[in-house]
Amino acid sequence: QLPVLAAMPPRSIFRPCIDLHEGVVKQIVGGSLRDGAGSRPTTNFVSQDSPAAFAQMYQRDGLRGGHVIMLGPGNTDAAKEALKAYPRGLQVGGGITIDNASDWLDAGAEKVIVTSWLFQDNQFSEERAAALSKRVGRENVVIDLSCRRKATSLGWFVATNRWQTVTDFAITADSLQRLSAYAAEFLVHAADVEGLCQGIDQELVEALGKWSPIPCTYAGGGRSLDDLKLVDRLSNGKVDLTFGSALDIFGGQGVRYQDCVQWNKAALAAAHP
Repeated sequence: QLPVLAAMPPRSIFRPCIDLHEGVVKQIVGGSLRDGAGSRPTTNFVSQDSPAAFAQMYQRDGLRGGHVIMLGPGNTDAAKEALKAYPRGLQVGGGITIDNASDWLDAGAEKVIVTSWLFQDNQFSEERAAALSKRVGRENVVIDLSCRRKATSLGWFVATNRWQTVTDFAITADSLQRLSAYAAEFLVHAADVEGLCQGIDQELVEALGKWSPIPCTYAGGGRSLDDLKLVDRLSNGKVDLTFGSALDIFGGQGVRYQDCVQWNKAALAAAHP
């Protein structure tokens, strides 16, 4: 049974995902990704269904703005399969550069998601951000600010290279304002809690709600529909939420996919009475 919605109509929405690893839909613990021979990530779920099957389900249920993330090599064909099944309905990220961004948009991506390419020697390149925005259009770019905390500093710092490299680029009100000149949306994976189903980073969600001048989606740690309500409240409806390992369609126990679909329908109805 769907929990009773809050008296205030929901404004944050659920954003779906298709995480690809070795060409297969999986849910993994974000902080466990490592390069090197014999290094295997901690895997929560491996799907028997194709990427296209998930994309078609999201299209059927009217879910837009979800993301397809390619975690490492061997995922190109799988990602294109998903985009073909739901053209202009999904964003795509993982290995996106100025040289291939247009190709992914031509393949059916709603937007391209970029992180690591924007950083040279772990330093953010405003020149690259401007060039990509000019090449494909700011409206077609999502900047992924996947981040981690540092033991020696307060706050959150962008993590690149599949979350293995923590840069010195801090997420702040000023940095988000600066980046918003080159993107239409932000996607923020809280890599320290990604895949653990132990709760969201509430401080980060609240900060994003206050600081982000453009639409923003948070991912990491969501474990129940109450977390969607919490994100809505903490961010004042300005941040959307992605569930991963907790979702029943990914083998989870905490969140029913159909409850998320109904939540989004309620949000849409409230926004367009």
